[in-house]
Amino acid sequence: MKPMNVGLLGLGTVGAGTFTVLSRNAEEIFRRAGRPIRIVVVAEKDVARANEITQGACRVVDDAFSVVSDAEVDIVIELIGGCGVAKELVLKAIANGKHVITANKALLAMHGNEIFAEAQKQGVTVAFEAAVAGGVPIVKAVREGLSANRIEWIAGIINGTTNFILSEMRDKGLSFDTVLKEAQRLGYAEADPTFDIEGVDAAHKITILSAIAFGIPVQFDKVYIEGISQLNAKDIKYAEQLGYRIKLLGITKRTTAGAELRVHPTLIPAKRLIANVEGAMNAVVVQGDAVGATLYYGKGAGAEPTASAVIADLVDVTRMHTADPEHRVPHLAFQPDQLVDLPILPIAEVLTCHYMRLRVQDEPGVLANITRVLADEQISIDALIQIEPGEGEDEADLILLTHLTREKRINLAIVKLEKLSVVVGKVTRIRMETLG
Repeated sequence: MKPMNVGLLGLGTVGAGTFTVLSRNAEEIFRRAGRPIRIVVVAEKDVARANEITQGACRVVDDAFSVVSDAEVDIVIELIGGCGVAKELVLKAIANGKHVITANKALLAMHGNEIFAEAQKQGVTVAFEAAVAGGVPIVKAVREGLSANRIEWIAGIINGTTNFILSEMRDKGLSFDTVLKEAQRLGYAEADPTFDIEGVDAAHKITILSAIAFGIPVQFDKVYIEGISQLNAKDIKYAEQLGYRIKLLGITKRTTAGAELRVHPTLIPAKRLIANVEGAMNAVVVQGDAVGATLYYGKGAGAEPTASAVIADLVDVTRMHTADPEHRVPHLAFQPDQLVDLPILPIAEVLTCHYMRLRVQDEPGVLANITRVLADEQISIDALIQIEPGEGEDEADLILLTHLTREKRINLAIVKLEKLSVVVGKVTRIRMETLG
């Protein structure tokens, strides 16, 4: 039986993990796929290092473009990253009639529509399980396992770096800056952690999940993104006292007015399973109309967890290689001619509850002034707690939890509150989700 020949682009952490797992579990993978899968060529700039890893098991070249044009190669695995040369290589591989497997969430979030259209035209598949939540098979679950359902919403902890930071801030009461340095020392955070801590990485992933959940094009440019760099340890402590945990969530919801697509710190009731996901782990909750809520949990990064997802795609592509393109699983779950142009709601129109912390003068009449501003904006208060000022202090923290409120009303109220003479400094606002 003719093997499926693979060209591997990039032998970094995930590439090396893929090579190792595929070699180690070759017999098991053959039994699942029905034919041998072998890496015949690796493209890596550091050829000496690549030869050390591969130990002569395949060819090693330093020119990735030669791999995507290699007649011997059936499937190309792109693990280079970025949206520059990676995009060129993927499109070239597709043009040459090769299936593509990628872990590149940024590439798909920003250029997925073009890439999937070209793959459809050429009758090849682009598989991307490893692009979202590492070793957690969330793409397959949403695209295939829940295909009987009308997906109502998805909410996920889909960035391990930020979850590690928030877990440490809560457990140890440390500041964001202190925990970030520790995360960098331990290797959980990059030297430049911007993509992680500012929510961009999570936004790439929720863009992809939104597309396969609702059958819409990928629309990264419409995601509302807010990271965790401005979070105060004080708010994490107060949230805990109120029975909530703060997590950076990627959220997408279907509403009558359109789809919500957003990433931001979120208060979640501590009794929810996802609120108790700690450290660098990932977890995604998917709400379907038939099945209800389902939870997917596991390692969202790392050499072998991500390699697990890459090789699962390899097995899937191998199984359906000879299938008629019209009878393969569609890239975005829905048939290409059945995608809908569901509008993405601007964040100002999103309806959610809010946590607000105000630093106020400890004097009579403060609550009356604040509640009057909120009433003017039709904002209903669910709970209100005043933290007693310390010895000799004349200022106190006031914590408000609101009922469901449209974002633009909260924004107007915050502007008015910050103009009150009794309010000191800026108002802190964090959105809340019950996920029930």
